[in-house]
Amino acid sequence: MNDSLHLVCPHCHTTNRVKSADLANAPDCGSCHEPLFVAHSLALDEGNFERHINRNQIPVLVDFWAPWCGPCLQMAPAFEQAAAKLEPAFRLAKVDTEACKNLGARFNIRSIPTLALFSNGREVARQPGAIGAADIVRWALSYTR
Repeated sequence: MNDSLHLVCPHCHTTNRVKSADLANAPDCGSCHEPLFVAHSLALDEGNFERHINRNQIPVLVDFWAPWCGPCLQMAPAFEQAAAKLEPAFRLAKVDTEACKNLGARFNIRSIPTLALFSNGREVARQPGAIGAADIVRWALSYTR
């Protein structure tokens, strides 16, 4: 069993190797020395999406949303609460489908908000519609192990 994981820094986007046992000890980035986990989601764009989806060896839960969407704005605080509960086992990220139209089209996002769970670079689950923090956590955890 591999005792270390690759984690992409939410600040400088450098890939770090972190021992699995150190995940709960608030690891810092070896490059920028900022925390690798910040208990809130990370905004992804077309420039850094691939790196985070493909290089993180923990599941990445993405909220596809838009700033004009009422249900998206209503779910945003719940998504942040879920980030605080799911880290460091998951990385939570948000993609603004208005600013990143190509990502929305690529993943066939037809309604927002839509949660998509990625593991090993592939989408493994999808949940359309706004849900609360406890449901986000329960849904994400149901796809692990």
